[in-house]
Amino acid sequence: MTSRAADRARYDRATAHLDAPVAIVDLEAFDANADDLVRRAGGKPIRVASKSVRCRALLERVLARDGFAGIMSFTLAESLWLARSGFDDVLLAYPSADRAAFAELAADPKLASSVTVMVDDPAQLRLIDEARGGGREEVRVCLELDTAYRVLGGRVRIGALRSPLHSPAQVAALARAVARRPGFRLVGVMAYEGHVAGVGDAVAGHPARSRAIRLMQAAARKELGARRAETIRAVRAVAPDLEFVNGGGTGSVQHTAAERAVTEIAAGSGLYVPRLFDNYTSFSGRPAALFAQPVVRRPSAGTVTVLGGGYPASGAAGADRSPVPYLPEGLRYDPQEGAGEVQTPLLGAPADDLRIGDKVWFRHAKAGEMCERFDALHLVGGDRVTTTVPTYRGEGRTFL
Repeated sequence: MTSRAADRARYDRATAHLDAPVAIVDLEAFDANADDLVRRAGGKPIRVASKSVRCRALLERVLARDGFAGIMSFTLAESLWLARSGFDDVLLAYPSADRAAFAELAADPKLASSVTVMVDDPAQLRLIDEARGGGREEVRVCLELDTAYRVLGGRVRIGALRSPLHSPAQVAALARAVARRPGFRLVGVMAYEGHVAGVGDAVAGHPARSRAIRLMQAAARKELGARRAETIRAVRAVAPDLEFVNGGGTGSVQHTAAERAVTEIAAGSGLYVPRLFDNYTSFSGRPAALFAQPVVRRPSAGTVTVLGGGYPASGAAGADRSPVPYLPEGLRYDPQEGAGEVQTPLLGAPADDLRIGDKVWFRHAKAGEMCERFDALHLVGGDRVTTTVPTYRGEGRTFL
């Protein structure tokens, strides 16, 4: 029996009492992935990206381990909820325009001391001030450096369209604006190199493209390392008590950790290891988060149909944004239908061994987005469900 076949047998036994659709997290794989992230971070703490987990119980589990410290959140409402739930170090990774949440933040000493907000434009500072509504608490601020790799005099840009602050001088100018403005304290700088951390460099069946990606990423890391170090020197001249410099992501942990200017690494997807993280030469993880759909039809030989399963991931539309049928091995989508909203035909020899009611296990393209489809995660240890915990959705929280 292959290791994947053995996993399928375990998952089927563990969830035999549960009807699909159902979602699980394999705790042995989850913990092994956490250990690997810590090893790659080389002693620097890892801030857990909550959008890649979306389950408070699993956030608590990983933060109880050595090597992890703090949360990187994705909305201000989520940040306040997590802070009220006992998480005392929450960095909001994106700017917000949630005026009501800013009023709550500025009025509550506990929230204000636990949550750090992201800023990359003076207009965001003005919005926060206008939203205070009488709240006088000092707001903790982090600045975001744009990490995009620019070549040919800036005519070609590689990287996500995030912060407008690209040069050390631009970041330092905003740092001075924060320092001059009452009611704010600059505590951190973040720089997320998504074109390195979030792009696989070993694309199956595309050796030339993979080599080009590796060459680009090597050049981008070199350029960003020098620019990030210069930026932090410039910011520390304004804010010598800067608390943290955050960088990286699951796909670049060891590279970013090697930079002296960086004090902590962000990672989250590496805990679940969704399908988009299969194509890396720098690390390999164990798929820990899966969902199962039930077989409801057998239209013909070599074909079964499962209920639903059309859970596309965010990003540019493409085949790589669909979940992948994972267990049993050898199933594939019908190219005319793909992953459907209410039914998904699957083709391949393993279909002939599947019966009505059997489970087909899938991996999502991204990590936490799976949790938007399920109220609960069944945590599997060995061949049994050890406990069941709510996702954000299961707690009635849908932040985006």
